[in-house]
Amino acid sequence: MLPHYYRRRHRVYLIQDNASYHKKPEVLEFFAKDERHLQVFLLPVYAPDFNATERLWHYTRKESTHNRHFDTPAALCQSLFITIADIQKHPEKIQGLLTPCF
Repeated sequence: MLPHYYRRRHRVYLIQDNASYHKKPEVLEFFAKDERHLQVFLLPVYAPDFNATERLWHYTRKESTHNRHFDTPAALCQSLFITIADIQKHPEKIQGLLTPCF
C-alpha cells in the first residue's frame, strides 16, 4: 500500500545504489507488488576508472605519499598541499586524467 501523500495517477521513481540488500529477493518481491505505481532503478556498478576525481586522487597520492614515511599528520598534509599546489601551477600534468574515457 502506498503512503497517504502519494498522488493518484502519479508514478514514484526510486533510484538505488548497488548495495547487496537492494537486490535481495524479498526486497525485489516487495517492489514488484506495486509495479504499477513504483518503478525502481539501480545505479550503474561503481566504476572508478571512469571517474575523473578518482584518477586525479590516484595521481595525487602517487606523487605525494607512495613509498614515503611521514612522522606526523602535518608532514603528510604538507606533502599533499605541495602536490596540489604543483597541479595548480602546472595543470598540463593532469590534463590527460580529466578527459573522458569514451
